[in-house]
Amino acid sequence: MENISVCVVEDNKDIRQALEQIIMMTDGYRFAGSFTSAELALVGIPKIKPNVVLMDINLGGMSGIECVRQLKPRIPEILYMICTVYEEDEKIFEALEAGASGYILKKTAPGKLLEAIKELYEGGAPMSSQIARKVVAAFQSKSLSSPLDVLSRREKEILELIAKGMLYKEISQQLNIAQETVRKHVYHIYEKLHVSNRIEAVNKYFGR
Repeated sequence: MENISVCVVEDNKDIRQALEQIIMMTDGYRFAGSFTSAELALVGIPKIKPNVVLMDINLGGMSGIECVRQLKPRIPEILYMICTVYEEDEKIFEALEAGASGYILKKTAPGKLLEAIKELYEGGAPMSSQIARKVVAAFQSKSLSSPLDVLSRREKEILELIAKGMLYKEISQQLNIAQETVRKHVYHIYEKLHVSNRIEAVNKYFGR
């Protein structure tokens, strides 16, 4: 099997050197280079074309997530593994959405890190167990939630009145807001629910 070439993007010198050492000292892996910022990585990674990039999130300037978002469409075959201290749900989803295929925590033991790189290279999507649990929990709560959860309180209120068959004029009187404001809210409701008219919006409201 050919060596898996790995590149590191990390601004903390100690962590960067530790990651470099782990890769250099292990058979089957090849250290391809490292960058201390997202800006440098944007220029350097397309030149060295590693198989896998270990990407930190907080890099001082541009974030690692933004770096992945820009690089992934340019060279889709490069795989990105976020290697970070963050366990926040928001960051996890942002990173996965940007094009990262794996997400592990910096406190991961070297052996586990190498396993994760191999798994990623072979087509898997490795995640630290704490991260995987969060992803599962988020999907479970998403599937239990209603599509109307994307609406603000006011938008839900207006949709409820639309569902009762009220006109913009009547809604504006009842809520004591301008008709134009009602129209703006309705526009946002359609946009958020991905519908194009009152009937579709009312159907979404009743879960049809």
